[in-house]
Amino acid sequence: MMEKELLQKSIHEIAPKLKNREISAHELARFQIERIESLDSKLGAYLHICKEKALTQAKAIDEKIAKGNYTGPLMGIPLGPKDIYLTEGIPTTCASKILEGYVPPYNSTVIQKLLESGMVIVGKINMDEFAMGSSNENSAYKQVKNPWNLDCVPGGSSGGSAAAVSADLCFASLGTDTGGSIRQPASLCSIVGLKPTYGRVSRYGVIAFASSLDQMGPMTKDVEDCALLMNAIAGYDARDSTSIDMSIPDYTSFLRKPVKGLKIGMPREYFAEGIHPSVRDAVQKAVASLEKMGAIVSEVSLPNTEYACAVYYILAPAEASSNLARFDGVRYGLRAKATTLHELYENTKTQGFGPEVKRRIMLGTYVLSAGYYDAYYLKAQKARTLIRNDFLEVFKKVDVLATPTAPTTAFKLGEKTSDPVCMYLSDICTIPVNLAGLPGMSLPCGFDDKNLPIGLQLIGKPFDEGTLFTVAHAYEQAHSWHLKKPSL
Repeated sequence: MMEKELLQKSIHEIAPKLKNREISAHELARFQIERIESLDSKLGAYLHICKEKALTQAKAIDEKIAKGNYTGPLMGIPLGPKDIYLTEGIPTTCASKILEGYVPPYNSTVIQKLLESGMVIVGKINMDEFAMGSSNENSAYKQVKNPWNLDCVPGGSSGGSAAAVSADLCFASLGTDTGGSIRQPASLCSIVGLKPTYGRVSRYGVIAFASSLDQMGPMTKDVEDCALLMNAIAGYDARDSTSIDMSIPDYTSFLRKPVKGLKIGMPREYFAEGIHPSVRDAVQKAVASLEKMGAIVSEVSLPNTEYACAVYYILAPAEASSNLARFDGVRYGLRAKATTLHELYENTKTQGFGPEVKRRIMLGTYVLSAGYYDAYYLKAQKARTLIRNDFLEVFKKVDVLATPTAPTTAFKLGEKTSDPVCMYLSDICTIPVNLAGLPGMSLPCGFDDKNLPIGLQLIGKPFDEGTLFTVAHAYEQAHSWHLKKPSL
């Protein structure tokens, strides 16, 4: 089988070949790294390639398999995590100059879990600096380009992850989602991306942006691969104070359940002005397809949705201004030249943070300052509760919600960089899910007339990722959108 054909396969397709030793983990890692080296100059998806480390790790996995110690379908699979996850012995920069050269002394919980499952880290993937952005144009090192059209953005902040998975530069990635950073790029690059319920996956060892919103999740080629990764990363972690101690189901057990009788709600606010007609049409056709399978579809309302974007851009920057205070040049990362402690702080942050990060830190510091806390931050927290209550009320009537993931398909590089508010509206369909702490998934549901991908977003009840897998897999098996590949 050709190397390209092997790398185009999903995890659940390649896993039996590794188990039966039809291909070795070492060969697969070598093929993967060769493809990265030959194509990533076009995409800019990787910030660091772990060639020797990956090949050594893969060789050790082959020895385990040869001895009959095969531990599961993730064993020997090349993984490219977003550069926000701490990885022992591998640089972690969050795509920021302020962390240039930083090598963590330990792994984040989810990275450790995937290493124990036998996945092979082939490199660290590019992103918007500190996960702040919707286009992956805010990386301090290089832009990421969309593999479906190199003149377009891949989405953000996990745009490098989406581009790499879509272009077969890794079999799967780990992204983070604070306001849509897994789902929006998944939509723009035609892959599957899941933001689990807040507290379902450990945040320990993941560089924080906004701690009450951040959630870790898988980005994969199809729904079954997404379930396999969730089986590995979900679960309680005592080192994360927001982690929920509850049993974790086998997510693959939900894949082949029928959708007949499931109630799907379509929130009218998500199909209003601002959603491109091609996106609206594709999502409506996707829901009609589910209705033909026996799902019961109805229109619902989430009346406080209109406040979500404003609420998010008060709360997320407020938390970011607190979290990013730790990057001061004293203990690790960039240390600017200075003669006083005040100069050290000022120079390090001025030189180390990019313009979008500075913008959000200043915005967050402002809304937390004396005289403005009640007017902005406290009011936003109250509005957040109203948004969450809207969802909980609707979920008394339906099992899952179906919406567009993003209001448009991928836009041109540089198109929105001069208008931050226009850029922020790219996440208008995904932000409410984070504010409410709910699970949300994006999966491919079509293409526009420029052959740019469109994503269907499914939103579930708290800790009910299983229903999302049921609906997503049923739709995916009835269509072939996820099988289309970009021509690089």
